[in-house]
Amino acid sequence: MPDTEGHPEVNEIELVDVFAALADPLRLKVVRDLLAEPDGVERHCTSFGLPVSKSTRSHHFKVLREAGLIRQVDRGNSRMATLRRADLETRFPGLLSSLS
Repeated sequence: MPDTEGHPEVNEIELVDVFAALADPLRLKVVRDLLAEPDGVERHCTSFGLPVSKSTRSHHFKVLREAGLIRQVDRGNSRMATLRRADLETRFPGLLSSLS
């Protein structure tokens, strides 16, 4: 069962949900940008430079979070995103390396 923020447990991450989330070019860009960062780096959601409104950006991050691709945490009045690299590698070995 996902936590209160909508993050699924590792064994609940479904490949079809991951693929659906990655099918959007902007969400794929977010994941690729996070892949280029060292493991564990947190980025502010606005730092990705997505050319969309705030509400649309929030929707994209919600889809990524609920698919299990990212973890979001609140840091003061900011929301930070980090790639769930270890969880995804455990669940689907090699998937992330195929995205870079």
